[in-house]
Amino acid sequence: MTRIIVVTSGKGGVGKTTSSAAIATGLAKKNKKTIVIDFDIGLRNLDLIMGCERRVVYDFINVIQGDVTLNQALIKDKKTNNLFILPASQTRDKEALTRSGVEKIFLELKDMNFDFIICDSPAGIESGAILAIYFADEAIIITNPEVSSVRDSDRILGIISSKSQRSEKRQHPIKEHLLLTRYNVKRVNNGDMLSMKDVLDILNIPLIGVIPEDESVLRSSNQGNSIILDHKSHAGQAYIDTVNRLLGYECPFRFVQEEKKSFLKRLFGR
Repeated sequence: MTRIIVVTSGKGGVGKTTSSAAIATGLAKKNKKTIVIDFDIGLRNLDLIMGCERRVVYDFINVIQGDVTLNQALIKDKKTNNLFILPASQTRDKEALTRSGVEKIFLELKDMNFDFIICDSPAGIESGAILAIYFADEAIIITNPEVSSVRDSDRILGIISSKSQRSEKRQHPIKEHLLLTRYNVKRVNNGDMLSMKDVLDILNIPLIGVIPEDESVLRSSNQGNSIILDHKSHAGQAYIDTVNRLLGYECPFRFVQEEKKSFLKRLFGR
């Protein structure tokens, strides 16, 4: 059965597209046939992070408007088997994204036996974000450990509970997951950043992952490689744990406590 998961946030710049790419790549690495769709019409960043920007010929809107078939627009990832990308349009208006068009594409993807459809939603509550949420079975809410980000995420939770197809049809609600990104233990301990417990107390939804602040994320994005492929980075390892939890495996949360320095490290200040 196909699982439609929207990756969303109330605030921009929290690592949503990076997370969408990492989670989709991780699922495909687990032999799950996965597609990641860019709903951010007019901007289109997903293809850059996944290193396929030069291979974009057709886009999401071309398919919705019937200019091309879905198969013509899909981009097969060169690094990871079972992974496909459907890019957004950079030139079309956001209103070109329609509910009936999105539904048609989702039905086709289900017929193509995709295990996961990952929807990279725009931030906030614009039409693209609402449509990304509307058909979802599950939602991963991305937030940073700062007050404004958490407040905006709380607003998105309200949208998820009231604007989805499941709420309209009074079906079982969208399953919500929290993904905490750019977590810096030292800053938490210094009181400069909300703790994991603080965020959970405010949002009160299950935690699917904690991604530590890591310079490797920017480097991977600039190189067009998903951070989850960098197994040496802490962020890459944390995304692997997140994918495993999505698949039902239990994993301890890593990188959420400050590493204790040995006597020699304390002595020499390293």
